[in-house]
Amino acid sequence: MRLYRKAIPKIAREIIRSSNAQEHIEIEDNKMEEAELDLAAILVTYMNDEEKLVRDTRDVMSRRGMSADRFVQMKKSMADSRGFKTGEEGLDYLLAQLLEGLFASRNIAEIYAEDNDLRLLMKGAIQKFASVDEEIEREARSRLRNLREGTPEWEIEFPRTVAILKRQKGLI
Repeated sequence: MRLYRKAIPKIAREIIRSSNAQEHIEIEDNKMEEAELDLAAILVTYMNDEEKLVRDTRDVMSRRGMSADRFVQMKKSMADSRGFKTGEEGLDYLLAQLLEGLFASRNIAEIYAEDNDLRLLMKGAIQKFASVDEEIEREARSRLRNLREGTPEWEIEFPRTVAILKRQKGLI
């Protein structure tokens, strides 16, 4: 699961507005933006923690002289030691945090839906914006169909095209 900071407000808005529209929750109109900010704060905290984990993993690996191919293994080990969840477990952890945030928010008047219904709605919103990477890669591949994958030209053009598409979509 890859989230972008610029997508956080969109995810929070999608969760709050969809929940409200489907009558899973009740929010006064003037409290809608504050409720979105409550959920956005949870997402930002998770992203900050994940970025700190990545930085710390790189630091430890460089101090120990480890090769980059062990990054995933070392990150998982450090995440486990901190009790931090990543990957699919991270999504479940984040959904639990968001659900808890909904119940704790003073900007939400009432919650009518079951926890599982709210989790499904939140998971859909997160996956909608997390799948942007796959869409961008697909579009970049279609733009570069005249180049063969694995060639030096491909290795230069593919990341450049992906970066251009991310900039166009406002992700970076």
